Amino acid sequence: MSRLLTWCCRLALAAAGLCLAAAGQAGEVLARVQSGKEVKVCVWPAYQGISWREPRSGELQGLDIELARALGEDLQLQVVFVDTQLPNLAQDLNSGRCDVAMTGVAILPQRLQAMAFTAPYLHGDIYAITTRTNRVVRQWADIDQPGIQVGVLVGSFMEPVMQERLRHAQLVRLAPPQTRERELQAGRIDVFMTDYPYSQTLVRHSDWAVRLASPQPFYPLPYGYACQLGDAQWLQVLNDFVTRIRKDGRLAQAAQRYGLQDMLRP
Repeated sequence: MSRLLTWCCRLALAAAGLCLAAAGQAGEVLARVQSGKEVKVCVWPAYQGISWREPRSGELQGLDIELARALGEDLQLQVVFVDTQLPNLAQDLNSGRCDVAMTGVAILPQRLQAMAFTAPYLHGDIYAITTRTNRVVRQWADIDQPGIQVGVLVGSFMEPVMQERLRHAQLVRLAPPQTRERELQAGRIDVFMTDYPYSQTLVRHSDWAVRLASPQPFYPLPYGYACQLGDAQWLQVLNDFVTRIRKDGRLAQAAQRYGLQDMLRP
């Protein structure tokens, strides 16, 4: 386990300990969920493989959509999906707009200041996407070079990481209605950075896309389910769920269905 990953996990445990100290607010979310007989789940509906809204049918699909429904079944609660954007996630959780975020949220130090996280259920890294016809970026070493335009989604964890890591290439921040795929195919960027779930689904379903991986781990991170700070009881319910789906095989089965089995760890 990398030092960064170990540090993030320790920070997640420390955040859980801080929740226990917030006795005045303990049980707020859990009480709301139980009294309302529903759990509101924040999802980013443009996350292929994790939480994706199919444009034609409007139906949500993906690993975390499946597991959110499993959470509802376990707790005998109706699941209500709430669309969110990554920059708004902490506000949506702490305001009560949703009770939990189940949408492939990377556990980052800055996020631990605003949200509580379960134990990790997936582990990943940052990857690059380019096109098969790109003659400028053909391998990882071609990315951080003068004149290269590197796209990142605004609010994603890739944004601050690439801002720190790039020394020669130009960082291009993309926000809706811009899409990384459209900007790349139009030639306005040379490559965009994403994570394993999104890249895995993209290369499986797009004949133009190529995924590039760093020869060495670039920025390995754990993923967890996020909730409001200060409710240790609700966080424990979510951690118990993560423990169950790991033990009974539901997590592994869902990961296999969406081609994400490489993100699992023993």
